[in-house]
Amino acid sequence: MRFKVLLCLCVLSPIKPVFSTDIAVPLNHSVALPCFFHLDNPASEKLLDITWFFKGSVIASINHTERGFHLDTSNLVNGSAPLTVYNATPHQQGVYECSVNSNETEHSSNVTLTVLAPPSVSIPSPEVVLGQESAVECWAKSFSPPQVTFSWTREGKSFRAPQKSDGKLTEDGLYEAVSRLVFVPELSDRNATYGCVVQHEELEKPLVKKFKPSIIILPKVSLSIVPPVSRSSPLTLACDLSGFYPENVSVAWVQNGTVLPEPPLTHLNNDGTYRTRWFHTLSAEERERGGSVQCVAQQAHVSRPASSLIDLSAADPLVRELVLSKSAKASVAMMIISLILVLLLCFGFSWKRRDEKQKSLTVSAVILPPRLVVGRKGRVTISIEGRRADRVQTVWFLNDIPIVDTSYSGEKTLSPAYSTGHTPRISRVSLVSEKASLLPATAPGYYKLHTRQPLHSTGPTKQLLSSFTFIPNLSVHKGAVFKCQISYKGKDKIVMEKVSDKFTVLAMPEVSEIQLSEPNEETGIVTLTVAASRFHPDIITFRWFCEGGELCPVAAPPGLASPRPDSQGFFSAMSQCRLPKAELDRGGTTVWVTVHHLSLKQPITRKTRGFIKRPTLSEIRCTPSSPQQGPLTLACDITGFYPPEIFVKWLRRSRSEDGDALEVEEAEAESEEGVKGATEVWGPIQTQPRTFRATAVLKEVENGLKEVEEGGEIVCRVEHCSLQEPVERVWRKNSFVAPSVPLSLSVSWRNDGVGVFSLCLSGGVPHPKVVWAAGGSALSQLVSREREQAAASGERELLSFCALVRSAGAQRSEPHPHGRRNGHLNMVCLTGSQGPVVSTEVETGPTERREREQGQHTETGEEKWTQTSEASDAEAGETELEISYINAVNVRKEGRRGDRERLRVVVEITHPALGLPAYRTWTEPEEDVSP
Repeated sequence: MRFKVLLCLCVLSPIKPVFSTDIAVPLNHSVALPCFFHLDNPASEKLLDITWFFKGSVIASINHTERGFHLDTSNLVNGSAPLTVYNATPHQQGVYECSVNSNETEHSSNVTLTVLAPPSVSIPSPEVVLGQESAVECWAKSFSPPQVTFSWTREGKSFRAPQKSDGKLTEDGLYEAVSRLVFVPELSDRNATYGCVVQHEELEKPLVKKFKPSIIILPKVSLSIVPPVSRSSPLTLACDLSGFYPENVSVAWVQNGTVLPEPPLTHLNNDGTYRTRWFHTLSAEERERGGSVQCVAQQAHVSRPASSLIDLSAADPLVRELVLSKSAKASVAMMIISLILVLLLCFGFSWKRRDEKQKSLTVSAVILPPRLVVGRKGRVTISIEGRRADRVQTVWFLNDIPIVDTSYSGEKTLSPAYSTGHTPRISRVSLVSEKASLLPATAPGYYKLHTRQPLHSTGPTKQLLSSFTFIPNLSVHKGAVFKCQISYKGKDKIVMEKVSDKFTVLAMPEVSEIQLSEPNEETGIVTLTVAASRFHPDIITFRWFCEGGELCPVAAPPGLASPRPDSQGFFSAMSQCRLPKAELDRGGTTVWVTVHHLSLKQPITRKTRGFIKRPTLSEIRCTPSSPQQGPLTLACDITGFYPPEIFVKWLRRSRSEDGDALEVEEAEAESEEGVKGATEVWGPIQTQPRTFRATAVLKEVENGLKEVEEGGEIVCRVEHCSLQEPVERVWRKNSFVAPSVPLSLSVSWRNDGVGVFSLCLSGGVPHPKVVWAAGGSALSQLVSREREQAAASGERELLSFCALVRSAGAQRSEPHPHGRRNGHLNMVCLTGSQGPVVSTEVETGPTERREREQGQHTETGEEKWTQTSEASDAEAGETELEISYINAVNVRKEGRRGDRERLRVVVEITHPALGLPAYRTWTEPEEDVSP
């Protein structure tokens, strides 16, 4: 007994503890985590047990290693057992513990892994309000480690001290942070360039995101009354808005909290701002209502809009007279009221019965679609029948939140309460009563409302169908109900309310491919795993099959035994089964799994043949690149296959004149009719566990493949057990002939300012590629016209040409309507009337861009063609241009004098036989350039 104790102490004594280590690795890179220990007695290696832990779980040991890791036990004699982490992700960073134990003695070391990732910078919306405190946000996303520094610049100079920030961890394991620039904008900030500078230890230099703030100028609002013609005429109010920017503004008329709509008219002021005047005519009922009327100027991204208020009791003469004479006419009013009450008592009973009969409605229950699948549209409908069904209005609710139309339509207009002066991407039309709040909270999601009235009539009875289409969203509609309130138009009283049953939202599972684990070294058993995610409800069934019948799944790990919900309410689950390695190693057995769920009409199937992998073939490479340079060597890369047994054949395929294959001969060195050369397969070489690559080579093909006739092919054919049919790559002998390129462009100017630029390329097999560009210091690609023709010598020629219209100048008798705009020179490439219109712009100012956006001072392609064609027709004897496109080129000004840049026209010619592209340039003479 004492001898055994002494023996254990001798074995355990060489093990010594190791201190912790910090390692950093870039995102998606592999890294080896060290684990060193010392053995004085090499025989003690058999008693060692190496285990790596991560977040309390075993990820690698001598007997098993998790997917994505590799434990190297080949150097245990020297006291090293490193762990390799493949393609490190943010979720794999943390503390790894290497434990070395023997019997009851244990020593461990820690390695801290940090994943490094540089940030990306974005500024969502730099829109601010003049004179009001505004904020601009700068976001840095997807970075690690979490420390990041923000600073702000104006016109390239720093005006905010750098601010360090610790990023917030996101779901993908990386960090994001935000910095807010809070300031009060001034007019001098309209053209100022701001910048957000982000510094991070993974950046070689700071990231700078530049922007120019879009400044919103609030209008000055004044409200007045247009004098009425008579007391009985309608009352018209005028609302004047001035000094605002941008032009997009809307006015909402509000009387005692009720919105009154009206369309806008705007005009441009001398200082660059806009003014508009809005009118609204009050009806007799609205005048009698009295009170105050408010004019609210609404602008996009403005939380506190400008407004003006007028009191009708003080401004309307008719209202004042009614107020002053109210006491004098009290007796007359009492007499009228008494007569009305008598009439109502006489006819009230009969009228009530008649009105109730006409107002009686038959309303169906809320009809839900049979299946509500996430992301697929569904329609909810209710049917209303009655004599006055055509005068019924409906309001839909999700639980107690009103539903508005969020579908987009180019023809739909906005109600004044939501108008911003332009058509937004999502249009909202409220169906809430007029007495509801100005901006009610609405249900999130996509909704499109439908009303069909009347669908059909049976005598005096009418029918109305009210419905809406929506896209189910699990986080919004789970456990919810739809409610429909029915009332008559112009009335606030709810006649009837219907509530739907609770419905179940279905989400189809996303099923992964079958994943295979490495075989257990002792038992040779392989675990097959399939995962299903983002499904709802949580009931799901997995069934495993192989060629011999149905398989029994194995128990999943305790943490994954049942479906687990995520933050959005979707569930995920997994299933596993096991098979011997011999059945899966070389694809001898097909295994498949079927996934059954309530949202699926047919189960989802995933198949695998085990560890077998299909090869991928590259294109055939040739050395040297041309057959004229001597004997050739052809090579083709074969990658990503398993098992390593692969068969390669080189074949020669000749073709008839019509392109049909005539024969296929094997390319062997000893074959008299085959391709003369030596064939070999370099490899296979293992690149990853159960993944190989190889290279097929055909060497020393004599005389540049002279025996391969014109149109012939060399084929590399690969056969593998994973392929039902062999795969091939083809190499053809190509003959390239360089084209003849003239020394300069041909230019012809007409009296009306039209310049025709042409280039004629002779010869060339295949045809060369021609690209036209024009501009000043910066060029922009043009659309040209090419035509093939035969020369007198019989050679093929390629004619490429383009026509330009110059702006007004000394050489032109009539200015072109687009010659100048705010100091910019516009050059237009004329085209035929049958072709489309394409505009290519080198540089434009804010005024031109704003005019194009608003549709002002622009012409259609037909108008341009009419003007240019009239100028062309005026020149008798000129050849008609064969043109198909229009290219507008704006040449910007330069220098204090405002001289524009000289126009340049450049042509790029590329061809396989040319070593480098050829360029031909025409530059406008300096004497033709005018300011």
